[in-house]
Amino acid sequence: MQVLALDTSTEYCSVALWQHGVVIERCDLVGQRHSELLMEMVDLLLRDADVKLAQLDGIAFGMGPGSFTGVRIACGSTQGLALGANLPVTGVCTLQALAEASGNSHVVAVLDARMGELYLAAYEKREREWISVIEPCLCRPEDAPILPGVDWSGVGSGFLSHREALVRRYAGQLKGIDGSAIPRAAAIAVLGAARFTIGQGVDASAALPLYLRDRVALKTFERAQR
Repeated sequence: MQVLALDTSTEYCSVALWQHGVVIERCDLVGQRHSELLMEMVDLLLRDADVKLAQLDGIAFGMGPGSFTGVRIACGSTQGLALGANLPVTGVCTLQALAEASGNSHVVAVLDARMGELYLAAYEKREREWISVIEPCLCRPEDAPILPGVDWSGVGSGFLSHREALVRRYAGQLKGIDGSAIPRAAAIAVLGAARFTIGQGVDASAALPLYLRDRVALKTFERAQR
């Protein structure tokens, strides 16, 4: 099986190819240039692997949460590529991708959502499958959902921007923190390949983003209040 994966949910742009259990990836810090560079990165990746788009078994993409514009770019690009090659797709939650890449079995994944808020989810790995302990949500650091038990690994940019509040909220429950972790296409490729293997791909028209928030900025009076 061969699966292409894309992620543009943060300031990084990454593409990966899962080939029979082996993953190759390209990942660059691009700021807001995802739309300029994504297709070129996909082309270079496939050429390096000597694989044509039509030979793929599916395309997985980071469906969010994350940057509104970035998530839309990944979604739209996946739809275009998949429609042209008649391929199934699957959207992978960026928070679950953080958990997969962490190498741990109990993970609270947190991304900075700006405006003093976080995108947060918690996962437990059981028999190679991720189980949601806390479903992806939008919250303020001081109101983050309570975690059960101990020995949780904290990953994601939320632990950089709101480390003190989260450490206080989860006092005694975190065994380690990696605030530098980002959602990457390599993890999305692994999760996507597992889904395609059991026939969970969907039509390209069903490639939809996961936003969790319906607005991207505070109004002037709200910024003044904060």
